[in-house]
This record gives sequence, structure tokens and C-alpha cells, in this order.
Amino acid sequence: MEKFAPGENVLWTDPGDVASLDFVYGAGGKDMAPQAPFVFIQEDFSGSNPKVFVKDANNRKWSVKWSKEAHSDVFSSRMAWACGFVAQPEYYVAQGQIQGVDKPLKRAASEIHRDGYFTSARFQSRSDDPKFLTDAGWSWVNNPFRGTPQMQALKVLMMLVSDWDNKDARDRDRDSNLAIFQAQGQGGPRYLYFVADWGGSMGKWGDVATRDKWDAKGFAAQTREFVKGVHKGNVEWGFQGQRTEDQVRNIRVSDVQWLLQYLGRVTDDQLRKGLEASGATPDEVETFTASLRGRISQLQRLAQ
Repeated sequence: MEKFAPGENVLWTDPGDVASLDFVYGAGGKDMAPQAPFVFIQEDFSGSNPKVFVKDANNRKWSVKWSKEAHSDVFSSRMAWACGFVAQPEYYVAQGQIQGVDKPLKRAASEIHRDGYFTSARFQSRSDDPKFLTDAGWSWVNNPFRGTPQMQALKVLMMLVSDWDNKDARDRDRDSNLAIFQAQGQGGPRYLYFVADWGGSMGKWGDVATRDKWDAKGFAAQTREFVKGVHKGNVEWGFQGQRTEDQVRNIRVSDVQWLLQYLGRVTDDQLRKGLEASGATPDEVETFTASLRGRISQLQRLAQ
């Protein structure tokens, strides 16, 4: 983990009345939603998917990404936000146009047509406050929250949405999916720890040959294997990801109970609206909603 100046470390804050949260617009709310026209800044070569940086009509900077992750990233970040975890403002934009692409693109050439037209994109906020610390990261085994109910609950939430892409600071050469914001406060900087990329979620967990993302049928098929049972006080999980042991070990029933104070209040209507706002088809909305409710019910039975 990187060393920082003294300041408050934050992973979670109380989300308040969870059932009243707006899953359509998420952490940024309606007022922050990206507004056309979008103007090209530069191509972003981080990660494995095509991405570019743009500015919108309100001079806000966005990281734009395509592929299945445009759906899964937006929806799963809504789930994290609703449970009180630090989450970036993210929005799904079904179609639009990026102006000012005045040089040949490399990876993003497959997603942005010659006239700048695009479809099915995720817009993720980039701002100066809080500032995304591109040279900082943290790991599941080295962080200020290790062993707390909040940290264990975040792991459960990632398994709930089948996010197998749980790379951390130890995987920096492959791009860690755990990141830190620096936010300015009256008493000095605050360091906000969060999952920066939820793109590997809402599909099938597993090894390289079997895992997938944004796959409603695959997600449904694995739902019955979500919770396996309890052994010597620890919950056993069906999940398999890139760092499986760090994700599944030492999670107790009390950690699940803690998470359910918030996750258990999420309604089916919120799930449907969040899925629709993430670009899900009507069939995907119903399949994902039923599967998520089934997984939450498994946690509730376990907690009882």
C-alpha cells in the first residue's frame, strides 16, 4: 500500500435510507449526468478495454469505456453505493457523438465511428476533487480496514455480483481494480478507498475458460451455488475469481449480518431501475432481478 500524508481513511459511510436511493442516476445524481456535446481529449490505454477521455457540455471530464463492462460497471457500482461504499459517479449512455477526434485512434477505433458516433458506453467521472490517484493502490491483504465488518462486507458484495476481476495493488502490471481518491477536507486530505472497476461482474465466476461478464443466464445458473454453508463459524462460498482465497476466507455470519443492514433494504424496484439505467434488455432486467433477490435471500437465511 502506498504511503500518504496524515489524513482520514474512508471505505464506507452510512448511506441513510437505502430504499429511497435513486438507482437510475446513482452516486452522481441526475444533475451530474453527462451532457452532450462530448469533446475528445485523448485515448486512454489503461486496462484491457478501449477507452477515451472526453469533456462534456458542463466541462466535466469523463472516462468512456465500451464492451459488456459498460453495463456491468454501471450497475454494480450502484449496488456498492447503495450499501455505503465509496463509488464513482458512473452513467450508461446508449448513443452519442464525440467531437474533435482529429487523429487515428488505436484501440478505440472499433468503438468510435468516423463521424464520432458511438453506442453503448460507460461514462465514469474524473475530477480534481476528489482526485483519482493514478499512482496509488491498495490490496485485500494490506489496507487500513483489514478484518473490519466493512471490508468483509465489501468482499461479500463483490461475490454477490459475481465480480471475478478482483485484482489489487499486487497486480499493478495488469492494472489493479482497487484505487484511492484524495478529497480535500477542512482538517486535511481524506483518502477514499474503493473498487474502481466493477466491469468483471454480473456474469459467471470461474477460471479463465469459464468466467464471463454481463451474462444474465450464466449469472442465474450459478445463483444456487452462491452460498455453500457455514463451517467452523466461517461462511463457505461458491465464488471463484482471480484472487479467490483473499475474497472468500474468514467471512463470518456476523459480517453478512452487518451488510444486510443495508443490502437487505434494496428493493426489487430499485434493482430493475438500476438495470434499466445500465442498458439491460427487458429479459435481462427480470432475470438479473430474480437472481439477485435469490442471492440476497440466501444471505438472509444464513444470517438468521
